[in-house]
Amino acid sequence: MSNGARRSWRLSLLLGCGGLLALAGLQASVQADQPVNGTVQGLARHLGPFLDCIQGKTDPFVVHGQVEVEIGGQPQTVELKLVRYDQHAFDFQLSHPDYAMQLRRRSERTAFALPKHSTVYLGSGPVDEQDHLQPRDIVGRLIGSGSQVATFAPLVMHSDANTTATLLTSLLGGTFDHDSQTWRFGDVRVDNRQSHHLSLQMKENRVTLSIDRDIPAMTPVEDWPGMQIVQLPRAELERTFARGARRALEILAPAPLLTAPPQAERDVPGGQLRWVDGQRVVLLKGTPQQIGAAHAQLLATEARRCIDSVLHTFAIVQTIRTGRWFRHDLDAAYERLAPHIPQDHKDETLAFARTLGIDPRIAHAINIFPELFHCSGFAVFGEATADGKLYHGRVLDYMTTIGLQDAATTFIVAVEGKHGFANVGYAGFIGSVSGMNEQAISLGEMGGAGEGDWDGVPMATLMRRALEECQSLKEVKTLWESSPRTCEYFYVFADGKTNQCVGVLAIPERVEFVGPGESHERLGAGIPDTVVLSAGSRLEKLRERVQQRYGKIDVETAQWLMSRPVAMESNLHNVLFVPEDGTLYVANASHKEPAANRPYSRIDLRVLLQSLRAMPTAPIAAR
Repeated sequence: MSNGARRSWRLSLLLGCGGLLALAGLQASVQADQPVNGTVQGLARHLGPFLDCIQGKTDPFVVHGQVEVEIGGQPQTVELKLVRYDQHAFDFQLSHPDYAMQLRRRSERTAFALPKHSTVYLGSGPVDEQDHLQPRDIVGRLIGSGSQVATFAPLVMHSDANTTATLLTSLLGGTFDHDSQTWRFGDVRVDNRQSHHLSLQMKENRVTLSIDRDIPAMTPVEDWPGMQIVQLPRAELERTFARGARRALEILAPAPLLTAPPQAERDVPGGQLRWVDGQRVVLLKGTPQQIGAAHAQLLATEARRCIDSVLHTFAIVQTIRTGRWFRHDLDAAYERLAPHIPQDHKDETLAFARTLGIDPRIAHAINIFPELFHCSGFAVFGEATADGKLYHGRVLDYMTTIGLQDAATTFIVAVEGKHGFANVGYAGFIGSVSGMNEQAISLGEMGGAGEGDWDGVPMATLMRRALEECQSLKEVKTLWESSPRTCEYFYVFADGKTNQCVGVLAIPERVEFVGPGESHERLGAGIPDTVVLSAGSRLEKLRERVQQRYGKIDVETAQWLMSRPVAMESNLHNVLFVPEDGTLYVANASHKEPAANRPYSRIDLRVLLQSLRAMPTAPIAAR
């Protein structure tokens, strides 16, 4: 993903979810002007009107706000306005020169408008029992246990202004700067000069809010002159925003539950959750139905967070950017991809959905999301390495900003009658984007162009089939040549038994293989005993590093080849496969650092498969 695309995505996240969090708190009242000063009582008087808003004491009200944030070195400003009429109705709008959205909620219907696209999604019918946007008590519904905000929510919701101000100054060490008339709490500054006006600044980011009682007339929910209206179930629309905002708050302010999860191990029939050097590893065996059920049992919480990241948080962002309801796009893609997905993969997905208690369509939708991934990769062997072994590196660059790292999992899988394999992925995904099997076959992919060419086998399905079915590089190549393919993808395939590897360009019309040392117009002059795959400056840097350390590449050097800037800021995971040894080294991103800056964990596929096959078999899942 380009820097420009990342900037636009982060802006959309701010518009779609970050702004909605204002709705969670600002629920109403304005007090008479009172003088403010540098005492704790002065801070309390300043915060009082906003605490009343958060605690929802009075209707109606209007909030005006401005968010100034620096993204990619560029200052950006987002304007917001919230009008709350009563416990059921509000208007909420966010705008930026490139993106804009409006939510209009009334007692019976909800509208989500995209002025830049002249489109309105109008939700009718009942709402979800838990995940809805009714203003009353919305704070509790939008703050999950995975966010740091959950720690302070009870204080904000139930304390008076004096108690809150006292706790803020004592617990956070707040001090008052008389020259600037601001309170300082670590890196955060609170402007104390104007009543009914709250200004927060943290480094280059600034948020200002003001409240008043000049209430505009309520516009009918369906009144959108000149805009196309698309009907949606109201439950789907409000659930998307409620769950998307809750997950966004976890991503933006993660609690230790996510940044340092408890490393408890678990066993279920046919499955086991382990931790290897801080990495989540899940062992699964049996029939597709048994594997799907064990997957859901072991990773229920992580899978739900992953689903929320994709189908709710990302969905809002993508809808704001494109004007199309993201779930519609996913469902349409699945309808075209489904005929090319093996029945046993569908059976595994259905068992996963049934055990997790979710609509099977959600599980199917989440599993075609990897069609959007982008990456880099290489394979080096023979004269290029210190010991002649084949080292296969794989860099997954894709939006750490949506929090998939919270669901990062390395799966060790043994399906009945198929090859056992390691799949470096995410809770809820059954396909593969990075994997190695017990036959010393390793695979990694890199997304290209052609999004929307869905009349073929999903990339992640082909990858998984190769891991399950293939025992030679020739078989992998044949699988790709004989299968209908989707969008443009690039791959590196390797076979540690023979020290063979190949770069691959695959599009619906043809498959092109680039052998070690071969030159290519996209990849540059060939380097002996080497396949290198990336794009732009990252390709140049990767080639430069390989040539710089040629003949000396070992595990440590191969990991260095994948470091920044070969890996992007959005680097979600890195994997180094040593297929001859049956080992892989895995690094996953944190909320603060890309995977390339994180420690690698060594995972021994052979040892884990031996342990897995000795485990009891799960009971047959009900069909």
